[in-house]
Amino acid sequence: MRARVFFFSSTVPSLTLQSSATRFRTPSFLPHRRFHLLLQRTITQSTTLSPNSTPRTTLTPFASISSMSSSFYPEKARVPPAIQSPTPPITKFKIGLCQLRVTADKLRNILHTRTALEEAAAKGAKLVVLPEIWNSPYSNDSFPVYAEDIDSGFDASPSTAMLSEVARLLKITIIGGSIPEKSGGKLYNTCCVFGPDGNLKAKHRKIHLFDIDIPGKITFKESKTLTAGETPTTVDTEVGRIGIGICYDIRFQELAMLYAARGAQLICYPGAFNMTTGPLHWELLQRARAVDNQLYVATCSPARDADAGYVAWGHSTLVGPFGEVLATTEHDEAIIISEIDYSQIELRRTNLPLEKQRRGDLYQLVDVQRLNSE
Repeated sequence: MRARVFFFSSTVPSLTLQSSATRFRTPSFLPHRRFHLLLQRTITQSTTLSPNSTPRTTLTPFASISSMSSSFYPEKARVPPAIQSPTPPITKFKIGLCQLRVTADKLRNILHTRTALEEAAAKGAKLVVLPEIWNSPYSNDSFPVYAEDIDSGFDASPSTAMLSEVARLLKITIIGGSIPEKSGGKLYNTCCVFGPDGNLKAKHRKIHLFDIDIPGKITFKESKTLTAGETPTTVDTEVGRIGIGICYDIRFQELAMLYAARGAQLICYPGAFNMTTGPLHWELLQRARAVDNQLYVATCSPARDADAGYVAWGHSTLVGPFGEVLATTEHDEAIIISEIDYSQIELRRTNLPLEKQRRGDLYQLVDVQRLNSE
């Protein structure tokens, strides 16, 4: 349905209600429901009533309605207040999403991923995103076996050593999907971000663990082996401020809202939705996170392997700040190349100024980590 825009004049005549039973005609230029809501919200409170008097209701001019918004305190809807998105060195660029088939051969996975990164860069991608758990089968039995000690350096982590080298040689930013990480006697599902200089810029440990039980469909509990991360992750790169989530993290809109309040222009979710929830929620969640926060959302899944213990849905996707699907694929191996243009964020936020309309007088999003650091 095409949206209609109605313009209201400040000279709209007053409307008198003679009794609660009196019916009135809605002016032809106003849709009935919109008019009724406007009427209810602008009842004059200063009217003095006598036993024989008739309540009078006047329509408030739009200038007054606009002034009412100042009492909403939109700046207080986010505590601390939202951070302005920084202007990165590159504001328009190509992104590559590498949907890869994962095997039980770790060395093969590493070499195959390297080839995919090189191909994406050759096609012009300045930012490349990898899938969740790309160096290992996705199973609780595999996580301890394939886990790497990232903090101990590249000798103890061949997967991240490869990512660092490729990022440096190709001068690209890599959102390194995720791999099983071992640290301090615990296991994590971890995403590493490398800059064009090859340095590790950020490390995100999956915050929301995938514990699900749909009888007759799928049961999986990451918490059997993995430990949840404790820190939301935003990272400044040459291609913008990026928020990082891993798969199940996408279901929690609060995390995306927090990233938007921290000035993120793009949220990347390496993920491996399954054949039950994938068809229902994968695209829906991506579009919701993008349109709610008016930013870009990129996801990258493993390719589908019907013989694997865990079968991924695939469908890696890029969604724009208006909730539009800009690029996607099916379930086979693929390298998707698409374009991100951050001017579209400003355009959409001008079209729909949600930031200025938030009701800070009614609700707040509290970024506990930022609040405690001040």
